Amino acid sequence: MSTSAISQKILLAPFLLFFLIACKNGTDKHVGPNQRLPRIAIAGLAIESSTFSPALTYEEAFHAKLTDSVFSFYPFLSPDSLDRKRADWVPTLRAHALPGGTVTREAYESLVGKTLKMLKEAGPYDGLFFDIHGAMSVVGLDDPEGDFIARIREVIGKEPIISTSMDLHGNVSKRLAEHTDLITCYRMAPHEDAIASKKRAVDLLLERLENGKGKPRYKAWIPVPILLPGEKTSTRIEPGKSLYAKVNPAARQEGILDAAIWIGYAWADEPRNHAVVMVTGDDRKKVTTTAEQLANDFWEVRNDFEFVAPTATLEQSLDLALGSKAHPYFISDMGDNPTAGGAGDVTWTLKEILSRQEFKSQKGPSVIYASIPGPELVEKALVAGVGASIEAYVGAAVDHRFAPPVKLSGTIMAIEQGDINAETEVVVKVGSINVIVTKKRKPYHRESDFTRLGLNPRETDIIIVKIGYLVPELYDMRADWIMALTPGGVDQDLERLDYKRINRPMFPLDSEMERPDLKAQLIRSSDDI
Repeated sequence: MSTSAISQKILLAPFLLFFLIACKNGTDKHVGPNQRLPRIAIAGLAIESSTFSPALTYEEAFHAKLTDSVFSFYPFLSPDSLDRKRADWVPTLRAHALPGGTVTREAYESLVGKTLKMLKEAGPYDGLFFDIHGAMSVVGLDDPEGDFIARIREVIGKEPIISTSMDLHGNVSKRLAEHTDLITCYRMAPHEDAIASKKRAVDLLLERLENGKGKPRYKAWIPVPILLPGEKTSTRIEPGKSLYAKVNPAARQEGILDAAIWIGYAWADEPRNHAVVMVTGDDRKKVTTTAEQLANDFWEVRNDFEFVAPTATLEQSLDLALGSKAHPYFISDMGDNPTAGGAGDVTWTLKEILSRQEFKSQKGPSVIYASIPGPELVEKALVAGVGASIEAYVGAAVDHRFAPPVKLSGTIMAIEQGDINAETEVVVKVGSINVIVTKKRKPYHRESDFTRLGLNPRETDIIIVKIGYLVPELYDMRADWIMALTPGGVDQDLERLDYKRINRPMFPLDSEMERPDLKAQLIRSSDDI
């Protein structure tokens, strides 16, 4: 062998060694020759429940998915995804319901019982991804999420790492904070980062299992005595925009795993309903000081929160819409918003609209009203067919506190016959108003929700939707927008709600309250419970 060849091999040797080590480390990160994949369970039970609504939520509303069907909710765990290959995943039960009334105890116990049985049969585990909302109320039970995670611990033990993903409108009790190890929540409202937040919870869990560091050394929890509706705390506008812009930089500090701010859920009357700041990590000083900084930043801007759009009475909102040249002009019927926990069948707004003289003639300003449940009318429409005249009562079967059922008399313009996942919808024309009547309550979020019913929302003068802040697709469609302060189970005027059990003082109900103690509380590890 020539001297030149030998010299080349000597020069290449360090690079070859580096390459072999890199390859080994890259393999070992997920699964090496003597290393098994971590076993991670998935469980989730979620709903936003208004205790100020007379509605009850039953088990069928959760549309529970079992085992492999659970994966369909997490695109980052698709069969060909990197995260799917990093663990031996054990999905159990995922049950997420449309926001509504308090969950019956029977429904809760049934869903929890099924989850615990599946967890027990498929164990042991290294970790668990806990996918919840955080604002579930259950008849006769405070803090359902805290109860649920404690019962999960009884089955899987203290050793597995639990990583929890939540809605920022959820509530974090001390019990929930103790039993979970990693915890995060959305950073945007509307929740355009929902999937990204769930992936963050999963990635943190995988990272701590793979690097062998396990559970974070510190969890700082700060209850903040603020209770505000989501319509005042949107991250689209200030101060929510700037407040939540601080979360990601805070979470990216060395020694910190995650930082989160929960606005909390305003329409339930339980001691855990308030804002919370939590920070997790391995550096005690950074964890506590970061949590305290975020909590104090939140408190300092408490008086600056305003509704994300102009607000007015319904009468004023209609007057503004009728006088506007901007079409479509959206009006949010906020008090009975089914996406926040309203019963969805309050007829007060519909009754007021039908009484307006401007809409009595078919030549009047075009209006879409979405929507009102009316199973009797739907059944009649299926028999009568499109083009027929129809008369039937709709709404107020659940929440009749503000107005009784309304008799609709009009012409059937469209029928969309649903399947198990999409309930039948009927469009009834009354004067110049197209009223969407559903078999069950249903939120309207997309342009296609209207167009598949033969309606043209972009060419409609006024669109009235049972919603709070407009979700992105409706927001992009609006020419103008106002939020009507209407009555219902998710009334935006919190002063009108009969709170009895939340911790007081609470801002803004007690607007002159003294500055609270916002010192970080270090929560004990799940190992020490």
